[in-house]
Amino acid sequence: MNYFNVGKIVNTQGLQGEMRVLSVTDFAEERFKKGSVLALFDDKDQFIRDVTIVSHRKQKNFDIIKFEGMNHINAIEQYRGFSLKVAEENLSDLQEGEFYYHEIIGLDVYEEGNFIGTIKEILQPGANDVWVVKRKGRQDLLLPYIPSVILDVDTEAGCVAVSLLEGLDDED
Repeated sequence: MNYFNVGKIVNTQGLQGEMRVLSVTDFAEERFKKGSVLALFDDKDQFIRDVTIVSHRKQKNFDIIKFEGMNHINAIEQYRGFSLKVAEENLSDLQEGEFYYHEIIGLDVYEEGNFIGTIKEILQPGANDVWVVKRKGRQDLLLPYIPSVILDVDTEAGCVAVSLLEGLDDED
């Protein structure tokens, strides 16, 4: 079965079994809603167990969640640094023009047919996602996910067509 990252447990929150999670999904409200089942993976990326969410709230840059049956800090401290993943079968269908992170990461990026690099990461700094493009022999390129920059995404062909607006690539 395939699993996809949705968050990383970075710390405990209080004494009642809540955890601070650094989300890596555009769908945090859906992934961490009450009743959702996620898979817990250790720091070596080994499956540990399935967990069910019983509560979720946002606090600053973190999602604060609590698992069913884990009502004290002592029950969850061991999971610090572990990853939360969703099983492929639990992914929902997306609307046209929407993508899961795992569909974008690894795509090749081209501008007017010229290869620029490969998407290695997606950041969520604010209003728009930022796609980090790894380039050979150069600094990573940061591309905002906006229509004037990201022209076309073809997940089947494994490529993204972009337009580098003035100022995006400071190395030129």
